[in-house]
Amino acid sequence: MTDTLAHAGLDAEVLRRDFLVLMAGALGAVGAASALWPFVASLNPAADTIAAGAPIDVDLSPLQPGQQITVLWRGRPVVIRRRTGEELASLQAPQDIARLADPASLAAQQPDYAKNWHRSANPEYLVMVAICTHLGCLPGFEAAGSAAVAVDNWPGGYFCRCHGSKYDLAGRVFKSVPAPYNLPVPPYHFVGDATLRVGENPPDSRFDFSDIVQI
Repeated sequence: MTDTLAHAGLDAEVLRRDFLVLMAGALGAVGAASALWPFVASLNPAADTIAAGAPIDVDLSPLQPGQQITVLWRGRPVVIRRRTGEELASLQAPQDIARLADPASLAAQQPDYAKNWHRSANPEYLVMVAICTHLGCLPGFEAAGSAAVAVDNWPGGYFCRCHGSKYDLAGRVFKSVPAPYNLPVPPYHFVGDATLRVGENPPDSRFDFSDIVQI
């Protein structure tokens, strides 16, 4: 009986010791995490910087004709596409223009320097916010002739799979789709031969992205 009680006491002591070691380790981990958090947080952009929508520079040198990239500005996806000669030609084809709701970009969905047939500061490069003007879905690129788009002789462009809205390679919306406006163009300009600054106008423009009709 005495041996049993002694053994039970030893087990209790072992359990107590293990519990204290476990608690000490847990508290140490919490302390380490607390000490690390300010350092980790300091690596993220400040909230006021994000809210202000600071400009971002994009290196376009790797981008080949027919390729595109997507960057984030103010938390929004900005598509940058280097258009081919064939793609630019399609933007002026009468049969394709006839399909568009606002081919002349009359609605204020872009700065003045992008209010042209290619909706850009440089015809070769398309820069636009890829958020559908219907309900805010994300349209994706579909190449010319894509079977995913129910359009005869689809010239290539952007298709919203959520509700079927369609845009050409300048972000101009097609007729008879849910989306009412062309895709918006953010402020931007070239600060070098292959460097694009998104979020900042050229010196002679005062365009404010909040002035667009709809995002």
